[in-house]
Amino acid sequence: MNRRNTPTKEAVLHLLLNSKKALSQDAIERQLDIDINRATIYRVLNRFCEDEIVHKIVAEDGKQYFAICKKCEHPKEVIQHHFHFRCLSCDTIECLQIPVEYSVPNGYEVQNANCVLTGVCNDCS
Repeated sequence: MNRRNTPTKEAVLHLLLNSKKALSQDAIERQLDIDINRATIYRVLNRFCEDEIVHKIVAEDGKQYFAICKKCEHPKEVIQHHFHFRCLSCDTIECLQIPVEYSVPNGYEVQNANCVLTGVCNDCS
């Protein structure tokens, strides 16, 4: 679906493209140079998810992070099927290059996998 390009969308996309790690909505709001309300940022992020521009990572505490997965080599259709790592020290999330392997009983069809490993990242250790 073609969507109208707005300064808000451009600003959020630029921030995500230049981030090495996934960002939460509040981190995006803090880093933007323009005045945007929280609901608009969420709407933009959810549209980016619908359009498969970014993917959403839900951490074990329920907080949502968003990323353009630059390091991933996975096909667009399964972009959410990879591990993420959340650093408990700096509270960042990044995509990992580890394919998710799992099995489910016959008759089950997996449509999404949310795999978040937690610990201390390479920068903090």
